[in-house]
Amino acid sequence: MIENKRYQIHQELIDQCIRGDRLAQRELYKLYYKAMYNTCYRMLNDQVEAEDVMQESFLAAFLKINIYRGEMSFGSWLKKIVINKSIDVLRLRKIRFEELNEKTGYFSEPEEYDLDAAEEDAYRVSKIREAVKKLPDGFRTVLSLALFEGFDHEEIAMILKISESTSRSQLTRAKKKLIEYLKNSKDEAFE
Repeated sequence: MIENKRYQIHQELIDQCIRGDRLAQRELYKLYYKAMYNTCYRMLNDQVEAEDVMQESFLAAFLKINIYRGEMSFGSWLKKIVINKSIDVLRLRKIRFEELNEKTGYFSEPEEYDLDAAEEDAYRVSKIREAVKKLPDGFRTVLSLALFEGFDHEEIAMILKISESTSRSQLTRAKKKLIEYLKNSKDEAFE
């Protein structure tokens, strides 16, 4: 029932936006800007670019809102725009996706850490965020799309215009590089 009410409110705002209502646009922006900024930032690793891409994405969404058909949630539709615009920026940076030699094996998951204190969790999360920021654009993009945005390799391949095997290899290499960064950290938090 709460979801249905939320959907009705969002749909009313969308209908008002279609009619050009700027206040409704502002309300939709308030509802989604933080999540969309986070998506941009995870992909671009640059606050200014993330802010610019987020703004451009909302502008594009409001200009094209009349083609939104409700086949997916508005947030999903908007996130697709955000991801595509972020990818455009990354392409301008001339990111390079590398093919992995087929002989390279698949990545095994790191062992679980038994954490018992909230402070340690927060500290480790900040270390992981720092390590993710260090990843090359291609690795960080695929890692973000797969782990943070929930896309599968087929979807990532389609979005980035790469093969599924390249998506898999980029994710594998990103995870290995991330673990390497964390292990090489002079901190005891991951030892």
